[in-house]
Amino acid sequence: MINFEYARANDVADAVRQIAADPTAKFIAGGTNLLDLMKEDVERPTRLIDISRLPLSKIEETPGGGLRIGALVPNSDLAWHPLIAQRYPVLASAILAGASAQLRNMASTGGNLLQRTRCFYFYDTTTPCNKREPGSGCSAITGINRINAILGTSDACIATHPSDMCVALVTLDAKVHVAGPAGERVISIADFHRLPGNTPQRDTNLDANEIVTAVELPARGFANNYTYLKIRDRLSYAFALVSVAVGMEIDGSTIQQARFALGGVAHKPWRDESAEAALTGQDASPEAFNRAAGLALRDAKGFEHNAFKIELARRTIVRALTQAARGTPQSQSNKKIA
Repeated sequence: MINFEYARANDVADAVRQIAADPTAKFIAGGTNLLDLMKEDVERPTRLIDISRLPLSKIEETPGGGLRIGALVPNSDLAWHPLIAQRYPVLASAILAGASAQLRNMASTGGNLLQRTRCFYFYDTTTPCNKREPGSGCSAITGINRINAILGTSDACIATHPSDMCVALVTLDAKVHVAGPAGERVISIADFHRLPGNTPQRDTNLDANEIVTAVELPARGFANNYTYLKIRDRLSYAFALVSVAVGMEIDGSTIQQARFALGGVAHKPWRDESAEAALTGQDASPEAFNRAAGLALRDAKGFEHNAFKIELARRTIVRALTQAARGTPQSQSNKKIA
């Protein structure tokens, strides 16, 4: 473990001042990802700024009928909150599909947004990794890449984003509220995370001197026709090989609106609006679902060990859309696929 200083932020403005004054500092709340990275010598902050006591732990209704979720709301509190369970069940389901009860008790909403990849080479400091050391190379491209990306990759990086929660947030079209030296701003969740391009060291469009303060959900939450389906190597405490979050509005058997996003397949939660548009006005049928899956995966590219994820993703999309259309969402307590 490296040596570091510890400081506590008194309020959001103080947190911003402290992080702006020390570019090598890191915020810490639950610490469920950061402490692991420090132990593995991937992250080496000179100072930890404790934000765990900031007043960002409320879930409040907004004037437009949505919800504002404070950045420090624990994942477990969020998943079990009555308004989330009733109005945004796909979000509750996604959170409960991740990690363990103990980790969900500690992990914060803001921290979940900022999780870093679980690519093997990112954690192995003896190997080249452009995300960890820009310009050093990507060991995963020619290495063990079974868990890596099949969409949105670049020659610099094929890492995946690990969060389950964020896949549901993309389906819900959430917004992320942040604060920095220039004031407050709002970032669409679709624009919050980045594809690797030539700068894979940047996971998000959050500036280094900014802090996440809240996540805002719109009024529409797809309370009736939804699912979160996660395919992984074991039934619990594992990251997704492929996951799909779906929200639908159906009139009879006709799809009025459909949204779906994929996890485990790209450097960010993957949503393809053209695939969604292809479902609008269509009968909720296997044929329509297969067409949508094909559109979503038309640019997928496999590598030596993960080409199987393309077909796995197609089948997962079709199964998830079927679950949502039937109103039979995937259970996160009985994980047998419905």
